[in-house]
Amino acid sequence: MGSFSFGSGNAAQLVRLPLHLLGSLATRLIPRSPRRWVFGCAIGVGEGALALWRHADAAGHRTVWLVASDREAADAAALGIRPVPKATLRGFWETARARVVVVTHGAGDVNRYATAGAFLVQLWHGIPLKRIGLDSPVTARAPRGIPGLGRFLTFAYRRTQSRIRLLPAASHLVRGRLESAFGLADSRVPVTGEPRTDVLLVGEPAARRERARALIEDVVGDLGERPVVLYAPTWRDGEADSGVPTAGEWAGILAALERADAVLLIRSHPLGAGDYTPPGGTDRVRSLGADLLAEATPILPGIDLLVTDYSSLVFDTALIPVPVVFFAPDEADYSRTRGFYGAYRDVATDVATQWEDVCAQIVTVLTDAAEAERRRDRARALSARVHAFRDGRSAERVYGAIVAANGGKP
Repeated sequence: MGSFSFGSGNAAQLVRLPLHLLGSLATRLIPRSPRRWVFGCAIGVGEGALALWRHADAAGHRTVWLVASDREAADAAALGIRPVPKATLRGFWETARARVVVVTHGAGDVNRYATAGAFLVQLWHGIPLKRIGLDSPVTARAPRGIPGLGRFLTFAYRRTQSRIRLLPAASHLVRGRLESAFGLADSRVPVTGEPRTDVLLVGEPAARRERARALIEDVVGDLGERPVVLYAPTWRDGEADSGVPTAGEWAGILAALERADAVLLIRSHPLGAGDYTPPGGTDRVRSLGADLLAEATPILPGIDLLVTDYSSLVFDTALIPVPVVFFAPDEADYSRTRGFYGAYRDVATDVATQWEDVCAQIVTVLTDAAEAERRRDRARALSARVHAFRDGRSAERVYGAIVAANGGKP
């Protein structure tokens, strides 16, 4: 069962309303400095915020990273970034003084009470396939028993997102989704590409793969020359993950991995990890959860096959490209409760609903070069639909857009 849901998160936000009001009043009195930038990311020091930080730091801005733990502080310091605990008076002050505030998930990536009046850059963390924000019925889910609370939460969410001054899009197709989900005008959602995917495009493919395999092995141990399958189910808003294998299904999975001489990496969503522990000892299945590796994007060039349901990773791996097996055991329910942008089957093909079918497809893709190439061709076609840029310079374009919107002075 997942550890977080929109309902619980919204309840916590209601409790914090007085702090939001006090923070909004304080930021009216505290002057913001045009040279100060603050960065934050819900998963730690990474994602598009790190790619953008490099440009801001090189340009001479005063930059800090707002962190939530000692581990994040150490990660920031190791990269030469000044860390500041976000849930402190210093974190409030740094956020309140910064002209530019960069986040990847929401205002809670920095000090949430001090973002009013800043030039808020929301980088987001993937191209949405499932509906998000204002387009999703779960975003304003309210605790039961309070009439009208859902409408108030929708109003509050829309008002909060209206503070976003720039939200970069991967393409014009994606731009429409983001404008709708965040309630933003066209001018605030420029098509620049996603800074978070630059790491997938810089350098030669062989070098990118070698670096990615090394990153994987640092976490899970030696892989040898064996192909790697990444299984990445998405979050189900606190509901049980229907993809968790039974004992019998685990036997089939292990048999398939033996036939393909492959290793399976399990990466449950950090907000909704299921129990993916195989029975008995095996080195064919290894955990790659967010507790072990905060960010998945840099390792994607090192995998040979992605298995997923509705994750935005399918759009990221399309840039490489990586073959995909779609596994959606709860497609009808998920479509009803969360919904998709467009039709799911416009993106997903040969969709499996049982682990037995997933296993058969894994073996076929990893042992049949023609089938693997057919699925890579699908990935290339998907990439052409959703990515306007494939040059590894998206962070540079986003930085330029921020500077231009702030008077053209770096």
